[in-house]
Amino acid sequence: MKLRKVTAAAAAALALTLAAAGCSSDGGGGTSSGTGSGAATGASAGPSGGKITVGIKFDQPGIGLKTPDGTYTGFDVDVATYIAKQLGYQPDDIVWKEAKSADRETLLQRGDVDFIAASYSITPAREEKVDFAGPYLLAHQDVLIRADDTSIQKPEDLNNKKLCSVTGSTSAQNVKTRIAPNAQLQEYGGYSECLTGLENKVIDALTTDDSILAGYAAQPEFKGKFKLGGFKMSDENYGIGVQEGSELKAKINTALEQMVQDGSWDAAVKKNFGPANYHNEPAPKIGVIVTQTATPSAT
Repeated sequence: MKLRKVTAAAAAALALTLAAAGCSSDGGGGTSSGTGSGAATGASAGPSGGKITVGIKFDQPGIGLKTPDGTYTGFDVDVATYIAKQLGYQPDDIVWKEAKSADRETLLQRGDVDFIAASYSITPAREEKVDFAGPYLLAHQDVLIRADDTSIQKPEDLNNKKLCSVTGSTSAQNVKTRIAPNAQLQEYGGYSECLTGLENKVIDALTTDDSILAGYAAQPEFKGKFKLGGFKMSDENYGIGVQEGSELKAKINTALEQMVQDGSWDAAVKKNFGPANYHNEPAPKIGVIVTQTATPSAT
């Protein structure tokens, strides 16, 4: 097992701290480039009338989902809500903003959001552009198969099977390149399409992070239909993305440590992933990146 430390840009953090000191008390300490509603890398006290803008996924059940009635659910939502409260913000003070995978670094760099919690794997390439608090969840690339399927017992059994993932995903290519070169890759527009194909036996397995798969499998309409393979084909250290040099990094790390200590982290895991029998890893240590496998899929 390899471990690497997550480091902060101390000089930039000092500059932001000095800049925040001159801000008015109703904006939570905004950045000079912030264009989003309430975006403020210096947000810390939740002043009266203040808002904090948080980027999440809108389309991942169990992780980050905007429901038809306009509410937000998922593990990342619960983590972000807890962090915001520790920073002094109530749930009504949170402005949720969709953070699609391709847009996350841009949202942070422009100051459109204060932080991002969106199944955001920490990678060296991303650390060159933004800072990460955490990690707060260690996920792994896995497969989702039908509950009654006994033909896929190990990753190599995916050879000659119809394997689905979303278009442009690195997950399926990771399987074909490293594990099962004869897998028949099927690329669909979204995970929901893959699930429909899996349910109808058009495909044999869906692959992405186990946390994302568990979130889908935990939905009431899929209860008992699917199961996770438990293969751990990569390590995905989910972090909270913040603007480079932001003083929020240390504050969010403190909030994450408190979330684990008071049991809220375990409760959020059980609430969002429990119905799928997701065997999660223990809460990771703040600042320590775990790399056990050769190739992360960089969700």
